[in-house]
Amino acid sequence: MGTPEPKEHVQSFSGERVYWVTFDAPQYDWDGAGPYRKAQIWSRYLRAEPEPEA
Repeated sequence: MGTPEPKEHVQSFSGERVYWVTFDAPQYDWDGAGPYRKAQIWSRYLRAEPEPEA
């Protein structure tokens, strides 16, 4: 959704960034809060997925 932004938080790593993401389907928190359609995600929680085979 945009350029990653520096995360300035007491628990963030040096140089850590945050990304705004839009979900394909509404998401819920562990406690059932939601639905969320987009969120700000810290870089430490993102992982790359392999490209699907054609």
